[in-house]
Amino acid sequence: MSIHQESHLDVSAEALRGRAEELDRRDALAHYRDLFIGTDTPLSYLDGNSLGRPLKRTADDVAAFIRDEWGGRLIRGWDEQWLSMPQAIGDQLGRAVLGAAPGQTIIADSTTVVLYKLIRAALAAVQDPDRNELVLDTENFPTDRYLVEGIALEEGLTLRWIEPDPAAGVTLDQVRQATGPRTAVVLLSQIAYRSGHLADLPGITAAVHDAGALVVWDLCHSAGSVEIDLDGADVDFAAGCTYKYLNGGPGSPAFAYVNARHLPSLNQPIWGWMGRKDAFEMAAGYEPAQGIRGFLSGTPAIFGMIAMQATLELIEEAGMAAVRSKSEDLTAFAVEVFDAWLAPLGAGLASPRNPEERGGHITVDHPNFTKATVEALWDGDVIPDFRSAHGIRVGLSPLSTSFAEVLHGMAAIRDRLQG
Repeated sequence: MSIHQESHLDVSAEALRGRAEELDRRDALAHYRDLFIGTDTPLSYLDGNSLGRPLKRTADDVAAFIRDEWGGRLIRGWDEQWLSMPQAIGDQLGRAVLGAAPGQTIIADSTTVVLYKLIRAALAAVQDPDRNELVLDTENFPTDRYLVEGIALEEGLTLRWIEPDPAAGVTLDQVRQATGPRTAVVLLSQIAYRSGHLADLPGITAAVHDAGALVVWDLCHSAGSVEIDLDGADVDFAAGCTYKYLNGGPGSPAFAYVNARHLPSLNQPIWGWMGRKDAFEMAAGYEPAQGIRGFLSGTPAIFGMIAMQATLELIEEAGMAAVRSKSEDLTAFAVEVFDAWLAPLGAGLASPRNPEERGGHITVDHPNFTKATVEALWDGDVIPDFRSAHGIRVGLSPLSTSFAEVLHGMAAIRDRLQG
């Protein structure tokens, strides 16, 4: 039985400590925590959904790369391995995390640039000139909104905004109401960056297709925290970052997914030498590479791929089903502690209560929460993040977060409120 199906009436500090200890004892993924840097310290890291902890082996992997490949092979490394890494690791990511068959996923640029490429490629694939509307939501991450606003300005397109409940997220019914014969492309996030709401990806994708449009999914907060089946849902396009649950490190490159049925006819808008059919031919004129490699532009970021590859190996070993199960248990325990300690102090839960309807984080609101509150928590080695106007977001990474760590961090938030 999963912990969020159980009933717990005793909410004393002692009972919650015992509960956290019991949950850690029976955690099938607990041993993975020891593989991460910093987990043997008192620090409570509640921001793994913004930047994941590094694996201990990453330092050795990077050092070996510098010594043996970069230092030893020098420029020969491009021909020997580096040029193939974006697609090789993309295929591994597709297999381990995304539910994507080989040849559809590639590691490329920043999330912003990848989304721009995908949205523009999707628009170029729309043949009906009457389809001149882009659909997005007011609660999406700023980059997504800014990109679509800019593209609409460039192309003379109309924006149709969905206004979801900020404490929940975009619903299937809202998408059905917002799409129709004028819809060209819909851009949504599978997990809302503030509330943690988990969107109905298969249902919404089908609804967009029923309306005759294409969908681009932002998977930044879902890749590595929830089970995804892009092929099974017949998703058109998807993008996501790799420095959250995939532990690629600050600024590690994002990924692009393009459904195989679209690849033969698509062109992406940022033509660079790595996306050409023969990058080292240096010839005049741009002829795109076949398949997903055509979505590359510039030189691949090798260091970020080295770091994320190690996490992908762990996820393949553990299985996304187990990762998702622990993610649900971690957020359920965080909500349990919220109910016991924070709700009585006037805090509100700005996230879905059902674990199946949220990703790997929750957001707690209180009128007294400010940036200064989070700065004070950081000074005490408790690290959540702040979300305007009065939210503290608690992000829990299944491979590196313990239940005792959650309790310690939530206790610190309680103490700030009481003080």
